[in-house]
Amino acid sequence: QVQLVESGGGLVQPGGSLRLSCAASGTIFSINLMGWYRQAPGKERELVATTTSGGNTNYADSVRDRFTISRDNAKKTVYLQMNSLKPEDAGVYYCNIDYKSTWNSRIAAYWGRGTQVTVSS
Repeated sequence: QVQLVESGGGLVQPGGSLRLSCAASGTIFSINLMGWYRQAPGKERELVATTTSGGNTNYADSVRDRFTISRDNAKKTVYLQMNSLKPEDAGVYYCNIDYKSTWNSRIAAYWGRGTQVTVSS
């Protein structure tokens, strides 16, 4: 069993900042990719940012230069620092990991339950 505990969402004014955290626990041998996705009402879930175990990062064009993804491999935790937030950044933010439960298992994906981000004055 794997658990992902997300935190840090909330209400912020346009131009403000939030920091999301997602801590993984359970039967995890290794985590390759960790990332954040978001879903606004009436829209499909979209990639926000991902980071590999080696520290490579990938961002959606809409958040590049405003958001920063980072991870602490020892804590199995991924963070998303969100600055200069815009109303269009609002939505439910989901944590995602690609992991192996044992050294020889297949890579599996797991999603968190999501944390709400509201950007409004």
